[in-house]
Amino acid sequence: MHSELPVSPGTAQMPGHRVEITERGSFCFANCSCGWSRPARRSRDLARREAAEHLEESGADQGT
Repeated sequence: MHSELPVSPGTAQMPGHRVEITERGSFCFANCSCGWSRPARRSRDLARREAAEHLEESGADQGT
């Protein structure tokens, strides 16, 4: 999601997509600043792949 509000002086634009992979115990969670998330995975590789697919589908730069 992104802000539909116009940018005016003193306001900042929302960042596009910033994906984080978080580990809790033996589970990995993929979450994005746009609100996208996936269920917890035991496979780190699967969580990373899903995050990369999200960035690709959204057109975001994968370097973030």
